Amino acid sequence: MHERVLVIGAGIAGLCTALALAPTGRDIVILERDPPPPTGGPDEAFQDWSRRGVGHLRHSHAFLARLRTIIKTEHPELHADLLRAGCRELGFDRMLTDLHRADYRPRPEDRDFVVLTSRRTTLELVIRRYVEHHPNVRIASETFVRKLLTQLTPEGLRVVGVSVTDAAGARDVISDIVIDAGGRTSSGIEQLVEEGAAITEESESTGIIYFTRHFRLLPGVEEPRSKAPGTGDLGFLKFGLFPGDNGCFSITICVPEVELELRKAMVNPEVFQAICARIPGLVPWIDPAISEGVGRVYGMGELNSRWRDISGDGTPAVLGYFAVGDSLVRTNPLYGRGCSFAAVSAYLLRDVLVSTEDAGTRVTEYQERVTAELRPYYLNMRDQDRSAIRRAKQNLTPGYRPSIKSRVLKSFLEDGVNIAVRSDANLLREALRGFHMLEHPSAWLKRPDNIAKIMRYWATRRALKADAYPPKPGPGRVELMRGVGLSPEADMIKAAA
Repeated sequence: MHERVLVIGAGIAGLCTALALAPTGRDIVILERDPPPPTGGPDEAFQDWSRRGVGHLRHSHAFLARLRTIIKTEHPELHADLLRAGCRELGFDRMLTDLHRADYRPRPEDRDFVVLTSRRTTLELVIRRYVEHHPNVRIASETFVRKLLTQLTPEGLRVVGVSVTDAAGARDVISDIVIDAGGRTSSGIEQLVEEGAAITEESESTGIIYFTRHFRLLPGVEEPRSKAPGTGDLGFLKFGLFPGDNGCFSITICVPEVELELRKAMVNPEVFQAICARIPGLVPWIDPAISEGVGRVYGMGELNSRWRDISGDGTPAVLGYFAVGDSLVRTNPLYGRGCSFAAVSAYLLRDVLVSTEDAGTRVTEYQERVTAELRPYYLNMRDQDRSAIRRAKQNLTPGYRPSIKSRVLKSFLEDGVNIAVRSDANLLREALRGFHMLEHPSAWLKRPDNIAKIMRYWATRRALKADAYPPKPGPGRVELMRGVGLSPEADMIKAAA
């Protein structure tokens, strides 16, 4: 094919789009508003690369097995480049508890449950340099897309290119296809809606604020080992530790939007450090004899889940235009599926473009495939967000008592599902298939054999399954907030009022 394709944005979504389409022979130009990366390696990219268009550039990142498998299968040279750059692969063995290990027998499928983790700047740097080696791909940096160029044709509204501003000034760029990988700040769909495109959207807050700080292990120091979990949910706060590339790691703490006092204090590195020092799984990592903090605490708010449908009502809403990644679907970054969503949508688009040349069919088939592949995960994460928002408000409601139904459900999850997964390696595999987007997120809980096992664990007396409970992830809300000099009552008064 000699179609000319314009891709808006050279972030993960735009780069994955180039990875998907480059082998098809199309001429691809990626329009990127920010400057190119420094000429050095990963450390220079982390320190110096200015990416105003990527608000979460220096937050924790990981590629789930679905995306890692795409890279390894479709671009094995890129996979090797990532590992040479210091990116880490965390396999199934790291998920095993002592109970699992007692009778664990490896299976071939265990090789699929791998997370690829690194600093986001390293991931982008390596993928970008690999993409630029393709002769039919060009990245135009410091090129700002002002608007889409559209025409009203007998078949409907059609995007025929973009208007840009770069070093040479303002100009129009014509193309056969425009792919919007501009992320959550892209205005492409808003423009099309204003011009009459029947694009539907649903959106709601995820209810959290993100805070991340990066650390570097001291020279000659190995990563610490701890029985305490490096990820967890304290009920009012979620935390995660992410091993990175080249001796680096990051810690992300998620705070409910309604926790105003905690939110305001979290950007202070001393408060961030003090909170980490009260979470057992993080304590060994932030020991001054082990690591040092790198830079400030990065915050990220206005996190909304969003689903857009460009297929229109009976007829395609727009022709010649496709959105991928956050431009089309946004989810809570807590679940780590944003990059995988971007890659999956890019490869679904590739399959559609290869299978048909009809402009209208391309739009409807693309949306149908995206809905079939990604909608179940979107709904699953949205429902979890809604539950978390309710719990956060309940934590701030004086005298709140959960209903019997809520207590039973909590017991089923904590004393049944979690214990079963921590005890049975095969149930862990079953749960990870959904987590890694290798099958429907709830499929494993609908299998009779799995439910039967979970029910047996749930019915077992607590004393007989005591070894399966994880260590306490951290202190309660009142203890932690008082420990770092914050008032646990302030937001409860506001919530009650």
